[in-house]
Amino acid sequence: MKTLMAKKIDSRTADYKIGDKEYKRKWYVVDAAGVPLGRLASQVAMVLKGKRKPEYTANADVGDYVIVINSDKVILTGNKAEKKLRTYHTGYMGGLKQQTYRHFLEENSDKAVMKAVKGMLPKNPLGRQMAKKLKIFKGAEHNHEAQQPQPLEIEKR
Repeated sequence: MKTLMAKKIDSRTADYKIGDKEYKRKWYVVDAAGVPLGRLASQVAMVLKGKRKPEYTANADVGDYVIVINSDKVILTGNKAEKKLRTYHTGYMGGLKQQTYRHFLEENSDKAVMKAVKGMLPKNPLGRQMAKKLKIFKGAEHNHEAQQPQPLEIEKR
């Protein structure tokens, strides 16, 4: 006589994926005044990816929204402000341009922070979706008070 046995599920290999509508996204605000650009970018990228959450999955966007204020007061350590170059092309023949990061931060500090954070996100459609959750403001004011953002402290080392 045969008996029916339930299929044994190994808990070490069983995965549970949360649906897109079940993610609870929080809003965080980061003050970038006096914070090194690389340290700010790496920690903001981790929050955008959702790596600090227990339900983190590499192939899903589970991250939170991040608001960066005072991007014009971000700093570069060492001689990077003078020696690091931003290279870009205008689109015309012979249009290769270079600019020191000191000038880039003075003119477009919000673009410098966005470029640094995007460089630490995945280079695929998922990374572009994560980058849309980053809001950057040059001054101390932002227009997302309705979302009640919580302050996010940048770890100092």
